[in-house]
Amino acid sequence: MSIVTVQLGQCGNQVGHELFDTLCSDAQEGHRKAYSAASCERFFHQTAHGELVARAVLVDMEPKVIKQSVSRAAQCGRWRYGETSHFSQKQGSGNNWANGYCVHGPRHRDAVEELLRREVERCDRLAGLMAMMSVAGGTGSGVGTYVTQCLRDIYPKSFILNHLTWPYGTGEVIVQNYNSVLTLAHLYQLSDAILVHENDTVHQICSQLLNIKHISFSNVNRVIAHQLGSILQPALTGDSHGVYSRNPLGELVSTLACHPEYKLLSVCTIPQMPSSSIAYSTFSWPGLLKHLRQMLISNTKMEEGIDWQVRPPAGSERTRSVTGPSFNTSLANLLILRGKDVYSADTGGFEDPALYTSWLSSEDAFNLWKSPVPFDKYEKSATLVSNSQALLRPLDNMVGKAWNMFASRAYIHQYIKFGISEEDFLDSFTSLEQVISSYSQL
Repeated sequence: MSIVTVQLGQCGNQVGHELFDTLCSDAQEGHRKAYSAASCERFFHQTAHGELVARAVLVDMEPKVIKQSVSRAAQCGRWRYGETSHFSQKQGSGNNWANGYCVHGPRHRDAVEELLRREVERCDRLAGLMAMMSVAGGTGSGVGTYVTQCLRDIYPKSFILNHLTWPYGTGEVIVQNYNSVLTLAHLYQLSDAILVHENDTVHQICSQLLNIKHISFSNVNRVIAHQLGSILQPALTGDSHGVYSRNPLGELVSTLACHPEYKLLSVCTIPQMPSSSIAYSTFSWPGLLKHLRQMLISNTKMEEGIDWQVRPPAGSERTRSVTGPSFNTSLANLLILRGKDVYSADTGGFEDPALYTSWLSSEDAFNLWKSPVPFDKYEKSATLVSNSQALLRPLDNMVGKAWNMFASRAYIHQYIKFGISEEDFLDSFTSLEQVISSYSQL
């Protein structure tokens, strides 16, 4: 079954390009026929000449980034985008969610929907749709939300995963918190699950783990693509009976987003290091999984700087409303192991009921996928996709900053003139306050 990716705005198109490049490189590495075939069917279709063409639709209100992505893909010689699978205009959305959602989205709906239908019709069977976007600007967030709404209207029974890139906390644009609140509140009603990468966290990984001195957006996007690829590439699930999973988005959503109040997913991957260091490093499953488990419960996104003092609450503490501000309670976790000796890995530490909310059994809350095929040149690697309190603090901070601006009526007129009312803002704040409350009570 195949996944159609929708790349929206500058960020979505840049991350999407890196993702397809990572997927293609990994699938074509070494002798891995079944794995490669499953990956290519999932993300590419083949032309009569054997060329791999990404199952993707590219949308932006400015042409520059799409032209760059299409050109770079064609130049690499391993895969390319479809010649008519992209849509752009000459004027962007001015970092304004309302301009993207109320003006550009409806104006270009027919053209974008036609591209989507054409791409979906190329799939023998559709596993789902993945929309990739930033929440900071206007096109990614505003047009991206509108296109997600169109996807839900056209394909009401298909799985929809939104991949969101959260902006730097120090600020990329002055109204990024407004755009983020409006995007998240609307997507919570439309999407089956929302997978989030925070720019601040990825920047730290580039600096501290990959030792990159002058970090570019391309560096950040490659880290995001690596983590996404480690989730989306073929793996054996508990129900797949030795055959690579056919419905990755469906299984991801049913595994992790089992309750409509809880849709926010975070991800961490181990190991991550400069490519020049991989050949000189050895890893054991006990060591990798010990670190990854502590990263989960202490809410640390990389293996450097883990707080080893954080412990799961004892049985007597589980009834208290607060188990300590540093412990990260999970609703559900998906552990994906790839590489050598994968079947010998002991994952019992992730089945501990103390890691999870009291109203869901650990048997239902924890799932494990495996693949003996190494990923992206790492002999052994582990990825944890978590529906937990990990995003609670950044979400609360973002809503708080947006509310402070709204209370002083800063920039509200810029949104009202494109069709967003103050009631729309208030509805979005109310929706996200409910999300914050739900995660706080895990």
